[in-house]
Amino acid sequence: MNPAIDLSTSTQAVEPVRKLRCGATRREAGGGGINVARVAQRLGAHVTALYPVGGFVGQMLERLVEGEGVRSVGTPIAGDTREDFTVLDERTGQQYRFVLPGPQISEPEWTLCLARLADLAPDCDFVCASGSLPPGVPEDFYARAAEVVRGRGAKFVVDTSGAALRATLKTKLYLVKPNLRELQDLTGATLDDQASLLRACRELISPNGAEVVALTLGSDGAMLVTADRAWRAPALPVRVASTVGAGDSFLGAMVWALASESGLEAAFRHAMAGGAAALLAPGTGLAHAVDVRQLVDQVTIQGLSET
Repeated sequence: MNPAIDLSTSTQAVEPVRKLRCGATRREAGGGGINVARVAQRLGAHVTALYPVGGFVGQMLERLVEGEGVRSVGTPIAGDTREDFTVLDERTGQQYRFVLPGPQISEPEWTLCLARLADLAPDCDFVCASGSLPPGVPEDFYARAAEVVRGRGAKFVVDTSGAALRATLKTKLYLVKPNLRELQDLTGATLDDQASLLRACRELISPNGAEVVALTLGSDGAMLVTADRAWRAPALPVRVASTVGAGDSFLGAMVWALASESGLEAAFRHAMAGGAAALLAPGTGLAHAVDVRQLVDQVTIQGLSET
């Protein structure tokens, strides 16, 4: 619901006051949901991206999405689609990520998005809602979307944070993908070992909540948890060109694998490969299929105790 054009560039060193001469600029379609769609499409899924779009930047975004081979369904808004930008400090190797606020979305505009979702959902196996909500969109928007999807036979997957995540977990959905900080915020617990992580994930699972929790832990890998099973995988050791979009690539690869009728463990394996593959791509390039396929056999997964 909060798409963007992602600009990425580099400079010799990030310093205050003086002008910083930058290298070549990359422009790519971005925002959580669009990133997930891009990765799933690269892996072979038939993907439709549904998102609000407005202004000149919005027109460019639509062209970029379609250029990736993703079917684009943009719902018009009065405001302008946002831009984000990422700068690589070549001296330190650190990335600076600047995320601009999204446009104000009116009630008729976000209601139209739900109506279009209702039209599209019957033809989908999975619907993935990812990213922040722009101003004007109610915090329970993804929960409403989950109810629309459930009534039309598709499985709902969500990756968001804060109030939007709390609201979504009050309704039935298939999979939620928090990171460590988001899980700590949800539970209010100190999560400093595997047992506490597993307990916290299980708190999100209920007949009227999530069925599956995919917890990303950065350099400590990830966990996949259901009501009666759990797995953990360490992060793959790869050369890091950019950390942007690693979580989206993880989720895109997982949803692609699930839609391809892979089991949960196999989907988790592809998700780990997708997240690692994103680290290899500069800027906001995300995971590429060739890298995912080369990395997937390197993923090691351990089953965890039920207690």
